[in-house]
Amino acid sequence: MAVLTLPDGELYYEVHGSGPPLVFAHGLGGGFLSWWQQVPHFRKRFSCVVFSHRGFAPSKDGSGQGPRRFVDDLDALLQHLHVDDVRLVGQSMGGWSCLGYALRRPEKVRALVMACTTGQVTTPEIDAAINRLRGRATAAFMKGVHPAAGERMVRDQPAMHELYRGMDILGAADKRAIRDVLLGMRTVTARDLEGFEVPTLCMTADEDFVCAPDSVAHLARMLVGGRFVKVPETGHSIYWERPALFNQLVDEFLDSVE
Repeated sequence: MAVLTLPDGELYYEVHGSGPPLVFAHGLGGGFLSWWQQVPHFRKRFSCVVFSHRGFAPSKDGSGQGPRRFVDDLDALLQHLHVDDVRLVGQSMGGWSCLGYALRRPEKVRALVMACTTGQVTTPEIDAAINRLRGRATAAFMKGVHPAAGERMVRDQPAMHELYRGMDILGAADKRAIRDVLLGMRTVTARDLEGFEVPTLCMTADEDFVCAPDSVAHLARMLVGGRFVKVPETGHSIYWERPALFNQLVDEFLDSVE
């Protein structure tokens, strides 16, 4: 457990296990605790790094820049840890951090997992898929369903849904404002991805109504090293709802690029 002091904030992080570094970046409803079902599994052969993005407790943001500084923060954290060969796992919002870092420093990224996210990528196909979901998250909230969990989790795993909802509240960030900033940061085009050769697993779920499965499939097709997998009967948070399967898919992917 440690805190990295930044010029305009603090980044809380933890390192567990030993071996090659594996960094997990959480989504809008999470924090460093999001990965409680991944760390015990992966720490057996990786140094697992978990952190809370600036503005998400217990990290602090004194800049007012929020997501605009996420890539800088991840860069600073990896420099602080003297990491030059990293594997990145980004869930939803965490995809902005991980893809942004991989685009900035591709020579340092061994592998990238984009879980239920297209990050800051914009294309007509991705934009159209996202627009088709407009209003679904609000409708879910009105029914007492956390969009990042989904209706199946409420029905089949109500305790896990309640735990996710509580974790989201503990994050204490202005989620609506952050979401608006993230949407405004979607400026990476197909041309920007030309020559991007980092092996990338693009993972989605067939019941995800936060990040359209079709948009993730399109991202995978755009990438030279893109691979695509869709998990059935699962919502937006595969890592939370189907942890054993999520861990297996990431394991197999990492094994294939080592």
